[in-house]
Amino acid sequence: MLAASFDLEQKLYKKGYQYIAGIDEAGRGSWAGPIVAAAVILSPNFPRLKHFLYDSKQLSVKQRERLCEIIKANSINYQISIIDRDYIDQYGINQANAEVMEQSALKLQPQADCLLIDGIKIAINLPIYFKLIPQGDSRIASVAAASILAKTARDYIMQKLAEQYPQYGFDKHKGYGTAMHQEKLTQLGPCAIHRRSYRPIKKLLNL
Repeated sequence: MLAASFDLEQKLYKKGYQYIAGIDEAGRGSWAGPIVAAAVILSPNFPRLKHFLYDSKQLSVKQRERLCEIIKANSINYQISIIDRDYIDQYGINQANAEVMEQSALKLQPQADCLLIDGIKIAINLPIYFKLIPQGDSRIASVAAASILAKTARDYIMQKLAEQYPQYGFDKHKGYGTAMHQEKLTQLGPCAIHRRSYRPIKKLLNL
């Protein structure tokens, strides 16, 4: 398992960029709950910690939680944004994905002058220079950091939603289409936080 690199950020610092933010989302593929994005401006001194940064999907819950605290303590600023199921169903996941990332970027203080965004086909509309980076969450340190913050924040939300809807097991599958989740949906039908615009849910609702 290879750690993300801080090399791109270092090159951008040399070009004159001062506040470089990594951005990533969590929950795009989930069948339930919100989509969450994080934007984080790591301290320029962060390279000493770079070997600890991995794509959030490669880490255990305990590793993510520990790294989350390290990232927050070694960032100039970070912001987390949330867009709920209603917005996703009304406007679609692609627009929700772009919107939640834009919100996180615009909330940063100081404002970033360069954004490194995980993804390849996201219609970002921001007055800030940005780069879309395929698999950025496993390659670029600041994007990996954003991935960890977003995933940790969303997992917490899904754990809280599991308390409201305990029969669905959201604390275990976080809304993704696991065998367990599919079985619960077949038995119980969708609940209030399921994304009705997603094909498996539409099929169950006969929409």
